[in-house]
Amino acid sequence: MPGLTIIIPAYNESTTITRVLDAVKNETLIGQLDKEIILVNDASSDDTEAKVREYIDSNSQSNIRCISHPKNKGKGAAIRTGIEAATGDYVLIQDADLEYDTAEYNNLLKPLLDNRADVVYGSRFMGGKPHRILFFWHSIGNKFLTFLSNVFNDLNLTDMETGYKCFRRPMLQQILLKENRFGFEPEVTAKIARFAGIRIYEVGIAYYGRTYKEGKKINWKDGLRAIYAIVWYGMLDRKYLKPGAKQQ
Repeated sequence: MPGLTIIIPAYNESTTITRVLDAVKNETLIGQLDKEIILVNDASSDDTEAKVREYIDSNSQSNIRCISHPKNKGKGAAIRTGIEAATGDYVLIQDADLEYDTAEYNNLLKPLLDNRADVVYGSRFMGGKPHRILFFWHSIGNKFLTFLSNVFNDLNLTDMETGYKCFRRPMLQQILLKENRFGFEPEVTAKIARFAGIRIYEVGIAYYGRTYKEGKKINWKDGLRAIYAIVWYGMLDRKYLKPGAKQQ
């Protein structure tokens, strides 16, 4: 049976992690897809892991795994760990907070299941879905980074930094990924753009952003790293496949 692997990178998300797991577990997928849920605990210092382990014990009928990093490495490193362990036909990244709505899964999957796309980005800036109003400079920064990424990669995305990205697993597992923190987004975008004939789609999604008081972690340093990643992987470092991998 075809399946979707949902990777959840988590760091100190004890206040939301149970609700996120409930939402992911209870979402019904189109195409009769099975769900594989891989939560990567990035050495949380709170009780995130304890809550996840308890949740897995209470939901043994669900296909949920928890992989733990002994040291904190960053979101990108946690996603890489999840990608390596994924077995589904498709892979989707799900943040461990409540900023993104799992009800969007089928919107992301449809272009893939219709064999129109190889990658689908969920854009917070398309369509008429709810979008929490928060930080002006964050929105300006996001649009600038998306514009810069488009320039270097010859794309016309509206939301390169989106946390909702869905990929065909065989392609994703061939990609040589290096970024440990939030540089994952511009890096993976630059590297999928290298694939000949790649079919990238966007769909509009809702966005329920949170404040720093509510647990948001990205900061201005990550913005500078994103600029570096866009330039480095878009122009200077052209290697995008793992050693021995061949573009399919």
